[in-house]
Amino acid sequence: MTQTHYPQFCALARAAEIVGERWTLLIVRELLLGPKRFGDLVERLSGVSPTVLTGRLNSLIEHGAVRRATLPAAFNAQVYELTPVGLALKPAIRALIRWGGHFLFPPRPDDTFEPDWVLLALDAIVRQTPTPARRIVLRVKQGGKSASFIVQGGKQGTTLSRGEGPGSATVETRFDTLLRILSTKLPLEQAVAENQARVDGSLQAARTLPRMFELTARSQSKKETALK
Repeated sequence: MTQTHYPQFCALARAAEIVGERWTLLIVRELLLGPKRFGDLVERLSGVSPTVLTGRLNSLIEHGAVRRATLPAAFNAQVYELTPVGLALKPAIRALIRWGGHFLFPPRPDDTFEPDWVLLALDAIVRQTPTPARRIVLRVKQGGKSASFIVQGGKQGTTLSRGEGPGSATVETRFDTLLRILSTKLPLEQAVAENQARVDGSLQAARTLPRMFELTARSQSKKETALK
């Protein structure tokens, strides 16, 4: 069981007992990206001790949010994965990522970074209203690591997926630079001119990228131009 106890008959207090301990939400973040071995979690959660990680995982298992599973014979490794109860945390994680974005900058000198965290970060700010019908490849590089994502716009909003493929344009940049581009604080053309970003393919298509995410809502007027 968790060490924290709130003597309150309140659903939020119960939730805080389960996921409010240090490292627990970050464990959930990692498992939202897919099943992980214990060693994978230790490596990606820099600073967590094996003892603490074991305790947090056991607590999540006891509460039915995480379960142990075994990979097929070719791998024969034990992994941890979210149960349906654990997966139900995704909307809350999404909301916390959006809220935490207000405090993300400036980066700290000791910050670590995993490129596939970008998938959750961008998923938290995709527009769910009609967006330009563009297919853009994002290639994010930071700290010697990289990951690629496909951004697809359309009548149902923006969707994201891992990987590369054909697209109207490919944008390659650091994650912190990408966020500045999406917020329109840094025009894409300026980022390219200053070698902070690279665009292959249609620059016109790449310019629509900020309109596919909600970060631009803070800097644009309510009356947006018609989608092209």
